[in-house]
Amino acid sequence: MKIIVPIKQVPETSNVKMDPETGTIVRSGSEAVVNPLDLYAIEAALLLRDKTGGTVHALSMGPPRAEIALRETVAMGCDGGYLVSDRQFGGSDTWATSYILSQAIKAVGEFDLIIAGERATDGDTAQVGPGIAAWLDVSLATYVSSIAPPTEASSGKTLSVERLMEDGYQQITLALPALLTVVKEIAEPRLPTLEGKKRAMTTVVPLLNSENMELEPSFLGLKGSPTKVVKIRTPQVIRGGRIVEVEGNPSAAVTELIDFLKVRELV
Repeated sequence: MKIIVPIKQVPETSNVKMDPETGTIVRSGSEAVVNPLDLYAIEAALLLRDKTGGTVHALSMGPPRAEIALRETVAMGCDGGYLVSDRQFGGSDTWATSYILSQAIKAVGEFDLIIAGERATDGDTAQVGPGIAAWLDVSLATYVSSIAPPTEASSGKTLSVERLMEDGYQQITLALPALLTVVKEIAEPRLPTLEGKKRAMTTVVPLLNSENMELEPSFLGLKGSPTKVVKIRTPQVIRGGRIVEVEGNPSAAVTELIDFLKVRELV
């Protein structure tokens, strides 16, 4: 089974800055890590490969430094990675990003399964995975919590998964090729090994860009993105407050809190 895992290099959550002009995240000069939720997709892919055989390749769209994230996936156990990078891709929204990634996957070649994280911690939209499935016109299942390896009865043409729903779980069968987005319940991500780190240092990471991919120029970057950020601002706390200090008499604070709630008809 040939599995592809799209991953993203994101800023650490404590170090996110926005460009007020474009409404996009400022990535230069900030510490970046593999999107934490993508680690669960990597682990799910590796476990499935160990059971069925085949390969797992990570694929990441971003600046040249995103190659670091791809090498980290190799250190975890992936067979290789592809870097999707071009200045024309800068500023792409989720629609344009999913288009570019789908074309990159086509450039890589045939695949059986794409496993993606539930969402990225920077954009937090959960749109890119389903968007890739739409562009590739393949089966889709989101919020997958477990994957059953293909059986001989299915001839490797279908895959059964369990989805995490608000009211329980849903069992569905998908025709392959397919794309899955997975939740944390799928598996516990493994740590990179020393042997893996050594292999990652020498692994060749092919570059995919506008020169070796079939792309529609009007679908790329900020100009090709239908989603426009009109304005961004930092929320301000406008409500006032009062601090009640008590020394050895917490009941006084409780009484004052109850009175405060009664005045506002909250109790």
